[in-house]
Amino acid sequence: MSYIVVGFDFSSGSAIAVDLAIDIANRWQSNIRLVYVKERNEDEAPIRSEIERRNAGVAHLLKGIRLDYTIRSGKVSEELTAQADEDNATLIIVGTHGMSGLTNRWIGRNTYRTIAESKVPVLSLREDFNFSKDLERIVLPLDSTDDTRQKVPTAMHFAKTFGSEIHIFGLYTSSAPDIRNVVNSYVSQTQKLLDKAGIKHQTKMHDVQKNLTTETLEFADEINADLIVIMTEQENSLSNLLLGSFAHQMIEQSKIPILTVRPEQLTLSAGGHF
Repeated sequence: MSYIVVGFDFSSGSAIAVDLAIDIANRWQSNIRLVYVKERNEDEAPIRSEIERRNAGVAHLLKGIRLDYTIRSGKVSEELTAQADEDNATLIIVGTHGMSGLTNRWIGRNTYRTIAESKVPVLSLREDFNFSKDLERIVLPLDSTDDTRQKVPTAMHFAKTFGSEIHIFGLYTSSAPDIRNVVNSYVSQTQKLLDKAGIKHQTKMHDVQKNLTTETLEFADEINADLIVIMTEQENSLSNLLLGSFAHQMIEQSKIPILTVRPEQLTLSAGGHF
């Protein structure tokens, strides 16, 4: 049975991540692994006691799956992605707001680096995520880049899981006919793939006027979307792996969950391909 890995640090954000992981894992019949990355001199005994207490409190929600945990020591992003590798995980879930107080371990760099370093999709969500609303609408931005379609199978997998409607957002970032034709082609291919899979979908083509992030988030707000699926847009800078500006801004600014997919990262396959 596969695993979903969840970054956990007792914050409200990570607790929400666990709740969502249980919902998804029940649907996928995947086990869940909580990963707590401790400080160098932090005592493990109270950590284990509290995690086990919390796990016991949600045991009744598990439908034929396991909720395990592990405590690791080191850099948060490295340990989380290493555990995902060891478990052959299909998904990592993190809360974008971390521990209360001064440390804020999941805010900023750790979340971004986890997403950039992960070999599997990463679902990030804020601590005020609304569980009362079903995952009804998924925004799928498509542009003219070579990798843009690689997130389509992952979006399809989530759409099939939740019975969601995919909203294709075709983005024209240039007035050049060749560029626009590429976007049109990618959108058309995606529409055909969704039709074949029996997934509900709508399409909106859009000329980017201001900022790619701002306009994507405005569209998501306009349709009351529940999830946005993007690529990581990894960049290398001074040997450090960083997120591209679009992915970074989306994760930082979005009020709804963001699912990031790394190029050539097709673990969550819906059976479709280009």
